[in-house]
Amino acid sequence: MSALSAYFQTSGLTLTSSFLRRAVSVSMIYPSHATGSEKLPLVLFNDGQDFSALQLMETLEQQYRAGYIPPVVVAGIHAGKDRLAEYGVAAKTDYAGRGSRAGATTDFVLHELLPYLVSQFPVNVRDVSYAGFSLGGLMALDMAWNHPGTFRRVGVFSGSLWWRERALHEGYSDRDRIMHAQIRNSPERPDLKFWFQCGTMDEADDRDQDGVIDSIQDTLECISELERKGYTWGSDIIYREVAGGIHAPLTWSQVMPDFLRWVTAAL
Repeated sequence: MSALSAYFQTSGLTLTSSFLRRAVSVSMIYPSHATGSEKLPLVLFNDGQDFSALQLMETLEQQYRAGYIPPVVVAGIHAGKDRLAEYGVAAKTDYAGRGSRAGATTDFVLHELLPYLVSQFPVNVRDVSYAGFSLGGLMALDMAWNHPGTFRRVGVFSGSLWWRERALHEGYSDRDRIMHAQIRNSPERPDLKFWFQCGTMDEADDRDQDGVIDSIQDTLECISELERKGYTWGSDIIYREVAGGIHAPLTWSQVMPDFLRWVTAAL
C-alpha cells in the first residue's frame, strides 16, 4: 500500500528520560488526517522495536479500512539494552534480580511519555490501554494493575507470568509467582479489562509434568486469580489460545486483529 493511500502514518520520536537515564525511542502510528478536536484512543506497546516484525502498520490499515476499528494512536516504546532490568514487576525483582529498573520504566511512562503524547497527539486521556509481549506483557500488566486510573485495558501476549521470587531448585511453589501474588494480595479490585494470549508451542517446559506447558498454565492461573477478585471471563477477561502458536511476532501478529478490535471498542 502506498504512503499516499494509507490512512495511518508513522514517525519516530526520542525522549531523554531522567528516570531511565537514557534516550528512549518511541515508534508512533497515528491517523494522517486527525484533527486536534478529535480525541482518539491511545494504545501503548512495549517492545516497539518489533512493530515491523509484527506488521502492525499494515494490520491497523486493514482493520480500519474494513470498518473494524476506529481511528487510534499507537505508541511503541523501544526496549533498552538492559531489557531484563527495565521490564518486570516494579515492586519486586525476580529471584535473579531481574526487573530492578521496572520502577524507572513505570515512572518514565507515567511522568514523561504520557504527558508528552497528550501534548503532541489528539489522544483521549480516559481511553488509554497498555500491551506487551513476553516480559513486556508482564510489565504492561503490572503497570495497569497498579495505575488503573491511567489505563483502562491491558493486553498480555505470551506474558512472562512465570516471574517468580524463588528458583525452581530452591523450593519453588506456585505461590512464588510475583504477579499472581500481587493480584491475590491486592486490597482493591482495579477497574480494568484484560486480554491474554498464549500459543500451544510458546515453550516446551512443563515444571509439574501435568501435560500443560508452563506459559499456558501460568496465564490461566493468573486469570483464575483475577476471577477470584470478581472479574468475569468473557466480559472483563478475554483469553486467546493459538494452536501451534509460538513465542514470536509471527504468532502475535496473527492475533493482532482480534486484539485491536477489542482494545479500541467503545468504552
